[in-house]
Amino acid sequence: MLQLICHKEAPAVTVETIGVVAERREDGGLWLRFHVEGRLDELELGEPKLSERTDELWKTTCFEAFVRKSDEASYVEYNFAPSSQWAAYAFLDYRSGCADLDVTRAPEILLDASEGHFAMETEITLPADWQNESIELNLTAIIEETGGTKSYWALAHPPGKPDFHHKDCFALKLEAPTAP
Repeated sequence: MLQLICHKEAPAVTVETIGVVAERREDGGLWLRFHVEGRLDELELGEPKLSERTDELWKTTCFEAFVRKSDEASYVEYNFAPSSQWAAYAFLDYRSGCADLDVTRAPEILLDASEGHFAMETEITLPADWQNESIELNLTAIIEETGGTKSYWALAHPPGKPDFHHKDCFALKLEAPTAP
């Protein structure tokens, strides 16, 4: 399990750690599981809602995957909320050329929680021309606590304020799936 790093300028109060597992599927998809340890009763997890595409999920607790083909400027961003809402965007370059990403299958968001942990998992279908390519990822979480405090977690952070879109954040490389 990979560990996300909390941005030093926005420290968490109630979250101790966030781990994540990412696996490429044989069909070219991507399976993700985020695991949060801490005082869950002090987190804003939202109420369950209809699983549908929704913008601005990053304004509260949200898990994200930024994905690009190795060494390319264009990338895609997926957002997943504990409410089961999701979003998907395509960017031509760093924070520019943003458009809704066409998805062939909406991500299913599964949740698991206890007194001290919260887990969210999903499987996403990458764009068709990416499914047999090596990819680079930035896996992130925005965690809002009941008092309004937000912490920003990622595999890596560039200097300065939190910026999940920055090229230095694409810290995980996953090879293309191998043919059976």
